[in-house]
Amino acid sequence: MGRIRAIRSVEGMDIPDTTAQARGDSPRATIVPDRVPWRAITVFTVLALGLAWAVASPLWISGRGLADPAFMLYALGMMYTPTVAALVVVFFVARPRSIPRQLGLWPLRPVRRTLGFTAAAFVGFPVLAFLAMLLGQAMGLLRLDLVGFSGLAELIELQGGAAIDDAGLRIAAITTLVFIPVNIVISSAAAFGEELGWRGWLLPNLMPLGTWPALVISGVIWGVWHAPLILLGYNYLRTDAIGVLLMVGWCVLLGVLIGWLRLRSASVWPAVFAHGAVNASVGGLTVLLAAGTPDLSVFGTLLGWSGWIVLAAVILLLVVIGQFRRDVLVRATDSAAAPLPEASPLPEASPLPEPVEGPDTAASRAPASVSSATAGDVR
Repeated sequence: MGRIRAIRSVEGMDIPDTTAQARGDSPRATIVPDRVPWRAITVFTVLALGLAWAVASPLWISGRGLADPAFMLYALGMMYTPTVAALVVVFFVARPRSIPRQLGLWPLRPVRRTLGFTAAAFVGFPVLAFLAMLLGQAMGLLRLDLVGFSGLAELIELQGGAAIDDAGLRIAAITTLVFIPVNIVISSAAAFGEELGWRGWLLPNLMPLGTWPALVISGVIWGVWHAPLILLGYNYLRTDAIGVLLMVGWCVLLGVLIGWLRLRSASVWPAVFAHGAVNASVGGLTVLLAAGTPDLSVFGTLLGWSGWIVLAAVILLLVVIGQFRRDVLVRATDSAAAPLPEASPLPEASPLPEPVEGPDTAASRAPASVSSATAGDVR
């Protein structure tokens, strides 16, 4: 039996066929499987985590850790391990009907929605990073110098740079801040390597568990994935399990927001630019720190306690205004084997009136013929 047509003609009326909508084939929806593909999830997770340790292993073997001159190259290579894992899975383990659609790469329509959420991520996350620093100062976790930029002068001196006057210092600081949007684009190219795996593939494939379990579990895996660098003292200056737990907690909170962008837009691109915006703004806004700020000032940034509060507040706001409701986070089913639902019953045709029998026709009555234009004809 062939696919049912989108329009049925009944008695001259066009009745839309809702079969495509019932199957969730709308290009505006995030593609999710009928059930969690645990085998594929396991392969993806083992590959992503294993490759991360493999790429970062030279930092451990050399004993130089974060001081290794090639640290940034190893970190960049590590960022693309989730993409490698996702591609292995979609090509060799659980191939979907459409790889670009499942990963959220394509189509971009409706373009206005995709661009709108991307712009919101581009602007919103630097604002959140700045608010976290203001809250961090209010909590006594760090000190800001928004006029003299004394922290930048201290950094230049520590790096062996030539001393510059106040005017030059302000120009350097303002230039750094102005170039944050450019750095977001650059950082997004690196963040793509992570997001195609975490939010492009992993999150949608966990969605049969429910929205919140999927967001939390994907955030936990994302946080644990950072362990090769966190255990070297990256981000939280701790080389123990507490540092990894801190990273996991932060990744869960941030992952809820970035995951919401992915599910709300049905595209991975807002998530990519959100991740890039976080990386670029957390680093770029350090020019606002005052001289003498302790290393543990990280807990007064988006990465730390003040950042956790800001992220949690935004999540709570989204929950209150209903942005995590199922009817808002539209999903589609990606199952080539899913049977077509039965079509809605068509209106029954009214019975034809019996011919009136007269004295001259009673004995010679003939069967009534039904033309192809009667009410019961379905084309």
